[in-house]
Amino acid sequence: MSAFHTSGVTASGASRSRVVALDPLRMRARRHHAHALHRGERIWHEGAGATDLWIELLHGYGLEPHAALAFTVAQDFEDDQFTLGRVPQEDIEKLYGLQVQELSVFDSLEERALVQIRRANTVLVEVDAFFLPDTRAVSYHREHAKTMIGIDVIDPNARRLGYFHHTGYHLLDGDDYDGVLKPMALFPHVEFVKRARDPLTGTALAEASADLLCAHLLRRPLHNPITRWRAVFPEHIDTMLERGDAYTRLYASNVMRHLGANFELLAHYLQWMREQGFDIPVQTHTSSRKLASESMVMQCRLARALSRGKRELCEGSFDVMEDAWDRVIPPLANIVC
Repeated sequence: MSAFHTSGVTASGASRSRVVALDPLRMRARRHHAHALHRGERIWHEGAGATDLWIELLHGYGLEPHAALAFTVAQDFEDDQFTLGRVPQEDIEKLYGLQVQELSVFDSLEERALVQIRRANTVLVEVDAFFLPDTRAVSYHREHAKTMIGIDVIDPNARRLGYFHHTGYHLLDGDDYDGVLKPMALFPHVEFVKRARDPLTGTALAEASADLLCAHLLRRPLHNPITRWRAVFPEHIDTMLERGDAYTRLYASNVMRHLGANFELLAHYLQWMREQGFDIPVQTHTSSRKLASESMVMQCRLARALSRGKRELCEGSFDVMEDAWDRVIPPLANIVC
């Protein structure tokens, strides 16, 4: 976090505070430019949830997030949704020397968060997107939805804080500050990130990531998950036709979006591994992007069909995605492991 250290007051003289005033907070937010994974043309915008948060958090620490994406090869179909992508904590520690520990909130979230932030740690907490200004186009002051943020600066006197969320770094204050941190009936699950040892860099980082890739490929689905999804999809279509647009949007978010965003990140990871000198077949990269793109095509095709009350089974999209998965995961397993 050295790139973001700020001078400030100390709470007890023993630990350095990271409580800062408004102008430094604004300067900090302006200095943080989204990582390359979140810039330029993307198939799925803000589609990877917690992984997007970790990409920006690692970027904020001055670390290379690509190395953490090996886990994407293990995504499976869970009968009603695709596995939600999360960077395993053990991978984070192995690659970057960062430990993620659970934070016990025994009086107030604000007080416990302040203690960790004064130690230069980042606090990970599930909050209500209703209070997050960066969700202005979706949830902000419109609807309630839980999401995870990484808080690393708090100014309790001014009721302001800085936080990582999705694909960037943001600020909030006033009533939003109270909505995120102030007393609540039940405390959320809270964790904090601390630096336990020096991160790996260069060749050592790439080689450690390759080891993780092999380990995650050993956890890969035994059978093509797109095929298993296809088998139950007619039932899913009937449910969407019965329950309407609101349910269909939730379905698309947890199925097509999770699948597509995961394989878009996998495509970026495989390209990065090629750039590090590993013999990764070009077809695995291009097929990962094809799968990510076709899942978006399917989402749009399905939305149009359902709006007309049509029972669309999306056979063409399933053909493309099944073939793409077979061109990515089994070849990688044969080569890497």
